[in-house]
Amino acid sequence: MSESFEKIGIVATLAAGLGKAGINAPTGIQTKVIPLSLLGKDIIGQSATGTGKTLAYLLPLFQKIDTSKREMQVMILAPTHELAIQIQRQIEILSKNSGLSVTSTPIIGNVNIARQIEKLKEKPHIIVGSSGRILELIQKKKITSQTIRTIVIDEADRLLDDKNVDSVKAVLKTTLKERQIMLFSATITPKTLELAKGIMREPEMITVAEEFGDRPDISHMYFVAEQRDKIEVVRKMVRLVNAERALVFINKSDDIEETTEKLVYHGLKAAGIHGSSIKGDRKKSLEDFRKGKVQLLVASDVAARGLDIVDVDYVFNLDMPEDPQVYLHRVGRTGRAGKSGIAISIVTKQEIALIHKYEKILKLNIAAKQMEHGKIFDKGNVRK
Repeated sequence: MSESFEKIGIVATLAAGLGKAGINAPTGIQTKVIPLSLLGKDIIGQSATGTGKTLAYLLPLFQKIDTSKREMQVMILAPTHELAIQIQRQIEILSKNSGLSVTSTPIIGNVNIARQIEKLKEKPHIIVGSSGRILELIQKKKITSQTIRTIVIDEADRLLDDKNVDSVKAVLKTTLKERQIMLFSATITPKTLELAKGIMREPEMITVAEEFGDRPDISHMYFVAEQRDKIEVVRKMVRLVNAERALVFINKSDDIEETTEKLVYHGLKAAGIHGSSIKGDRKKSLEDFRKGKVQLLVASDVAARGLDIVDVDYVFNLDMPEDPQVYLHRVGRTGRAGKSGIAISIVTKQEIALIHKYEKILKLNIAAKQMEHGKIFDKGNVRK
């Protein structure tokens, strides 16, 4: 029997608010993180994409924030604009559904700083954003970090990389020593772990391994094709299954544009999404995808980090990742919020070995399929 939110320490008003959003039982990472977070422990949490890490830290934060005080109490650091905005939306939904008057504002780069300064005058309880812009506003004395009691570092493997680690450390130095730090990521390398422990106080390490049994709503299948024919197979598959909203994964970010152009040439409504937040077309591609103007969104693993798009029916793998966990993160972007999804990999004969590797390590079944006469059959069971 699954645990209830109230049994792991969440108050009835918050639990009722979750119920309004159709969330009635905590996930594995939430069950382990929430009680420790409520005790004020420093936490390093690792679990796959789509397992509920955001709520794992937001729920205890909501419970601990003193809403009678108009001051910043929580800082959430995120590596991308999209992730920061998604966290902000989640806070707004949680506040509305629970009736708890927790306030928040996003503080991200490449956005009008004067407007952000105006928002900060309202003294939001939570600020969500990039370490660079937050540091800039601390230095301008627009953010008083001395009132911050909890800091969340989301997607820590990116925020503690060579590009971002200095600004993250600089932000932390401005806060009180007696603060709580919670750090989350789908993947945590030994280097990230070492850096994390250097900025935390005796952190509790929580790892939730996800296997296929945890995501029964995702069906896995693969089709064999020559490398040169993969785009054509995607074209046929999209029309055959009538995919309205699908992610197409490739391994290299450099190939996103070329792959997108090929799909468009084949008559499909496709757009590419790049890792760089500077690219003006990234936001447009995402909006078009969410609104249904585009049915295929082409991305690499780097470009797709931090994306949380609902109602993704299919995930297509045009290239196969070497790491089984990367495969799991990709396919975890469908079958979310209680809905079903299908993961389709299009592989060469040489890549079949990777399929068997995933099956063994992830303990799942990826069915071999083939298309004939406009229908999908189990491989070897084609009806003439």
